[in-house]
Amino acid sequence: MEIGSRQAPASPGGGELNVYGAIASNRRRTVLLVGFFLVLTTALGYLLGEIFWPGSGLYVVPLAFAIAAVAAAASYYAGDRVVLGLSHAVEVDEARAPELFHVVDALATGAGIPRPRIFIIEDHSPNAFATGRDPAHASVAITSGLLTKLNRSELEGVLAHELSHVRNRDTRLMLVVAVLLGMAALISDLMLRSMWFGGGRRSRQQGVIGLVLLVAGLVLAILAPLIAQLVRLAISRQREYLADASGALLTRFPAALASALRKIASDPTPLATANQATAPLYFANPLEKRHRWLDSAFDTHPPIEDRIRRLESM
Repeated sequence: MEIGSRQAPASPGGGELNVYGAIASNRRRTVLLVGFFLVLTTALGYLLGEIFWPGSGLYVVPLAFAIAAVAAAASYYAGDRVVLGLSHAVEVDEARAPELFHVVDALATGAGIPRPRIFIIEDHSPNAFATGRDPAHASVAITSGLLTKLNRSELEGVLAHELSHVRNRDTRLMLVVAVLLGMAALISDLMLRSMWFGGGRRSRQQGVIGLVLLVAGLVLAILAPLIAQLVRLAISRQREYLADASGALLTRFPAALASALRKIASDPTPLATANQATAPLYFANPLEKRHRWLDSAFDTHPPIEDRIRRLESM
């Protein structure tokens, strides 16, 4: 399969931004967000126990974790096959796409990870994604449009971004976040249902403290799923920034990655196989072609203009 010729994209340049500093900054922000996620879900579980079974708050948290973890384990081991199937991705060998294999092999060697399995999605929209629970079980899927519409330098930039997701174990991190999100939703639903059917009487009987706990639990039960979802999206956006910085470090050519983003953003071709479940995995959000109110809060990807600006300042 033919890959576009290598051309050096123009880079207008900007202020200096150290790529190592960008990587460290995004990792710190991710740790803080995950920490906040843990505090939120732990508080929710503790309040549930104290409201309905005073003195048992500490026992509810690990129980909720266990229930959510069982559901997440299935997606951890089989999720990549489901995603590739939903995307109509077809695995290719080196005989069919020798140049693509050469690019992926060189980048994987530079990243210090095994070469992932390579899939192609027959679609004219330029995009790509990586999946798999760890570097030893990773796959990268590239649309045919990406191979024909990007030159070699831009393709290397996109693939370096995706392999950075693999090396940074973003799939594993987002699974942990999904477990926490599922736990928050589970506890919130249990708390609201119990209150609806007359639960929490013991807390009300404990006087002012019990009433305060009940009100706090009700408010947190209503808001926690929304807050947890916003935190999940914020973590996803930070990992995209991190993959951009890591990919730029891997290729030593951030201008090529910025040029690829610009081309993909301006391409009008919709990605036919994308849906709400698979869209967060892609290099650029395949469902987002225009800005809407509160996009910055509810998008899984940072604004492309911001990603380009950061890359051009490196």
